[in-house]
Amino acid sequence: MNMRAYYRSLAVALGCAFAFSLLAAPSYAKSKEEIDASVKGTVRLFKKEIKGGSEYMKGAKGMLVMSGITKAGFIIGGKYGQGALLVGNKTAGYYSLAEGSVGWQIGAEQYDMVILFMTDEVLNKFKNSENWEAGVDAEITLITQGTGVSVETLRSQHPIAGFIFGQKGLMGGLSIKGAKFTRIHPD
Repeated sequence: MNMRAYYRSLAVALGCAFAFSLLAAPSYAKSKEEIDASVKGTVRLFKKEIKGGSEYMKGAKGMLVMSGITKAGFIIGGKYGQGALLVGNKTAGYYSLAEGSVGWQIGAEQYDMVILFMTDEVLNKFKNSENWEAGVDAEITLITQGTGVSVETLRSQHPIAGFIFGQKGLMGGLSIKGAKFTRIHPD
């Protein structure tokens, strides 16, 4: 075995170990109280950082709030987070987000995400799904901060809208496509 192949194999092995250790660390379930506190903080930040955030919330039939999603990778990567579905400002269920990926990637970051369900149809499809996958079960339009899209436009053209904000760390290529959302039952 030549040295180049040895170092490549070593890098892949270390990358796998690194990625899996990061994915295993946050896999514990938070308590309902911890998730609720995180969700409240994320909702406050959403209203503050997203232009028209309060209006978007009022126009939505439901809102999935995922706080402190952690994304990390070194060739093999993944992301994980926990949050709650809010319907009428009340918790309608708790969810985890998980996604794995393979490809050129390095780094780690943490961010918050809010997904707005603008119609009863898309909200009910999400609630009745066992493992809902973004991009497979429904398309999510990722709204860029400062866009200023109206609530009516979201409802008619983008029935599921996602917002990513509060980023900390360095890792490129944020997307929602491929993320799997699973209902959890925290203590």
